[in-house]
Amino acid sequence: MRLLIYEPSFRRIEAQIAELGPAVEPLLVTTSGEVTSNGAVLDAESVDADAAWTNADVFFSPVARAFMVAMLKSPGLKWVQSGAAGFDNPVFGQIVQKGATLTTSHGQAVGMADYVMWGVLDALQGGAQRRAAQAAHEWKREPFREVAGSNWTIVGFGAIGKGVADRARAFGAHITGVRRNPAADPSADRIAAQGDLPGLLPAADVVVLACPLTAETRHIADAAFFGAMKSGAIFVNVGRGGLVDEPALLAALDRGVPEHAVLDVFETEPLPVESRFWDHPRVTLTPHSSGMSSGNALRNDALFLDNLGRFVRGEPLRNVADPKDVLAG
Repeated sequence: MRLLIYEPSFRRIEAQIAELGPAVEPLLVTTSGEVTSNGAVLDAESVDADAAWTNADVFFSPVARAFMVAMLKSPGLKWVQSGAAGFDNPVFGQIVQKGATLTTSHGQAVGMADYVMWGVLDALQGGAQRRAAQAAHEWKREPFREVAGSNWTIVGFGAIGKGVADRARAFGAHITGVRRNPAADPSADRIAAQGDLPGLLPAADVVVLACPLTAETRHIADAAFFGAMKSGAIFVNVGRGGLVDEPALLAALDRGVPEHAVLDVFETEPLPVESRFWDHPRVTLTPHSSGMSSGNALRNDALFLDNLGRFVRGEPLRNVADPKDVLAG
């Protein structure tokens, strides 16, 4: 099988790929955007990859477009491993439309769960006020709220949501996970459906969005959603910007409920410099970086190599995305 892979990624895991022997022919996309096989440059019509590894190395590189074009022009493309958990990028829809299998990754879940805990703890403990007092050289004691006994509603209870839940429960929080599968989960005190949200929000001290963006979840956090939240509640979005009706969130923050929002994703990225979110006193924001943790690349590489071996051997792949969800997104 012919594997399309970005050369910097290949060099990192070259030895492990070599263990699969001649069954894998690497097609390397160089840092200049050329595609090579055994050192020879291929023209666009000669690529014809069977599989491709689209990770952060590719997406944040200058050759992202060249890589995607080579991948999508491959008539025999059968499988693409993504380094992302979500699949709302249009390229994923094109992959599925070609009839190829898309598999996703949860390697970033560890770092994202850590990020959520950081954001919530900072808000509960008045981090902004503490930093302001330090900057002003004021010996000012600030009271803060405890996590113990708080109610958390986590919308999207996959790897990221459960990672958040496990951490919050260790602090003594009560967890309600919201997902399609109604089965009980050891990481939650209760599992609920998306339709139950209106009844859950009035009791939630912390609401976390960690679900993918689909037609079903687009603008799930709208004016009615924020209107149902309780005073003092903290809202976190590490899913996708399209999950939130942003004008409705700004209006709600202006009213003081939620008390604070921790936002890593936005409908327009990069966030426009004129956006009110930058300077809103009730907002902590980061530039879609909650998954950029030290162990992410290693976990993603491990999953890719496992799936690569499975693909070569004809075994079922892990983390297969439902084509209906990909196309709906």
